[in-house]
Amino acid sequence: MKDNKNNRTPIVIKISGSIFDLTDKENKLEKLCEFFVEQAKEFQLILVAGGGITAKQYIKQARKLGANEAFLDEVGIEVSRLNAKIMLPKLDKTTYQNIPTDLEEIIEAFSTGLHVVTGGLHPGHSTNAVAALISERIQAKLFINATDVEGIYSEDPEKHKTAKLFKRIDIEELFKIIMSQEMNAGTYNLMDLTALKIIKRSKISTVVIKCSTENIEKALNEKDAGTKIEVI
Repeated sequence: MKDNKNNRTPIVIKISGSIFDLTDKENKLEKLCEFFVEQAKEFQLILVAGGGITAKQYIKQARKLGANEAFLDEVGIEVSRLNAKIMLPKLDKTTYQNIPTDLEEIIEAFSTGLHVVTGGLHPGHSTNAVAALISERIQAKLFINATDVEGIYSEDPEKHKTAKLFKRIDIEELFKIIMSQEMNAGTYNLMDLTALKIIKRSKISTVVIKCSTENIEKALNEKDAGTKIEVI
């Protein structure tokens, strides 16, 4: 890993789309943005917003109307970019005030020394894969995948009460778990094959956590949180 020109540590954080819940009464997104502002002295962050329930609702409706998977991916990308955009006012001067739409724009924005916020980039790539690709490109010290669950489980914890939360998991074992999942638009969960292949080939340090300021702070400070993906 190489620190950026401002001697701050480059970190990529994929933000769960669940944080962008329009019915949220706890101001989770606002608190998260305030936290990111506070990190600007020590870390330079690239934040990748997920699409969340809003994207899934749009995708579901578009699928009923006959849209194909590539079109549905584009719908999800637009929603994720909108989620990214609403963060900008709160992040203010610490953050590049446009939403990049391709990797080169992201790198150009990152070169300013500011935090960068983005969403999806290309059909067929989940925001998890986008975050992994960015991590690889900027040689991030850490990729934090902040999700809506505590980490990676042996089984779906919502369906299986006996599901085991892994503190660490070998990437090859995770490949086997992901291989059994669907890969349609709107179904990407903790990781997907594209993201894992990028993590493996560049040995990207990766943790999967529940999206909260407390857990992200733990991950940034190299304290135990969620699941660490081990790559040899």
